[in-house]
Amino acid sequence: MNLMSAPAVFDPLPSSSARVGRPWLSALAADSAYVLTGWVIAVISFSVLVSLLASGIGTLVVGVGFPVLVLGLFVAQGFALLERTRLRTLTGAPVLEPAYRPVSGGSVVRRVLSLLSDGRRWLDLLFGIVVLVPSLFVFPIGLAWWAVAVTGVLYPLYDWALPHGGQDGVSLAQLVGLGDSTTARVGLVFVIGLGAALTLPVVMRGLAMFLSSFGRAMLTRQRASVLAERVSALTESRAAAVSAEATALRRLERDLHDGPQQRLIRLAMDLGTAQRRLRTDPESAGPLISGAIEQTRETLDELRALSRGIAPPVLADRGLPAALASLAARCPVPVELQTEQVETPRLAPAVENAAYFLVAEALTNVVKHSGASAAAVLVSRDEYAVRVTVSDNGGGGAHPAKGHGLAGLLDRARALDGQLVVDSPPGGPTVLAAELPLHGELPLLTAEVPPHGTNPVPNKDNGS
Repeated sequence: MNLMSAPAVFDPLPSSSARVGRPWLSALAADSAYVLTGWVIAVISFSVLVSLLASGIGTLVVGVGFPVLVLGLFVAQGFALLERTRLRTLTGAPVLEPAYRPVSGGSVVRRVLSLLSDGRRWLDLLFGIVVLVPSLFVFPIGLAWWAVAVTGVLYPLYDWALPHGGQDGVSLAQLVGLGDSTTARVGLVFVIGLGAALTLPVVMRGLAMFLSSFGRAMLTRQRASVLAERVSALTESRAAAVSAEATALRRLERDLHDGPQQRLIRLAMDLGTAQRRLRTDPESAGPLISGAIEQTRETLDELRALSRGIAPPVLADRGLPAALASLAARCPVPVELQTEQVETPRLAPAVENAAYFLVAEALTNVVKHSGASAAAVLVSRDEYAVRVTVSDNGGGGAHPAKGHGLAGLLDRARALDGQLVVDSPPGGPTVLAAELPLHGELPLLTAEVPPHGTNPVPNKDNGS
């Protein structure tokens, strides 16, 4: 199982920044290949898609047109995928691919109607048809410019092999007043070819920009939609952060009220009773004082457990590995802890706190709900994110949805634009995997979660 991907925000336009460092010859080759091959692809896509569209519409009345139209949409999607690949080659940067509507389940009729109602697929088909028009415009210009540049620059090499016996005609050199000498003729053609060659990169760049604008407009997500999605994601992250903090405060308040506060009230009452009995019956006060001492120990244990929900001083002083080691040592369930590349350099405080609380709350759920006899914690880092994996050999059945114990973990991950997934089939094992971005946003990342049949820690039935 993979975490849902979070695409990075790439600029879909072929801006100059995407082409920085690319040699001019490589850029010219990419532009020329895009322009000159675009006409061939456009002719093929136009012929195939128009045929399928006409056949499908013409046979709708007998029902055959529906599968023909579906076939046409899939063929159009293939041509659209080819064009996006060509755009990536042209710009030297990824493009933002729009999402197709998922095909709904059910009967074949429902699936066909779901495909035919997807506007994204019809836009692909429309592009495959109309792209022939700009291709027919840019292809002859690009081909002619290349022909003038190549034949003109190389003209001095093959002028001797050409016939020049037309005394009745007027040569180009004579028209511009250079006479009819071989030097004038060769020099003029060479200058024209050299001019075409020098302007070739600019001309091919302009033609490629013009032709690719159709693909960018019809086949990719544009900046406005990307920014709208980003605003929506930030709004959700902010709501998740507020929800996570509010949930943590409510839980801490409830735990303090139901645990240490009640014990302290009882402790005060028992000590008051023992104080009164010390004046009249000192022997009967002894058991009350012993009970008060035991309640004091239990209250301290509960306060230590509650302190796991608050960032401990060791986290700020010594960093995440030391804090996790202290957390694992206090856990009633044996925990195998492994940290990789998180010691230096220190993580940002927000990332350290989120990783610590993810592990702390996950281990609390392990102790309270899983019935596990062993747990494992792995925390690692790369240049993009911190990955946290907590697994146990308990009974499974955990779920991060609202109303379950893991909902707060999902909010904590989303508060940092992170990702979290829980794999917990009935019977176990349970594996929780989270990714927390280091720089505010995740690129295309996935965190692998062991499949159902894989137990990351010793099974509770094997005596471990």
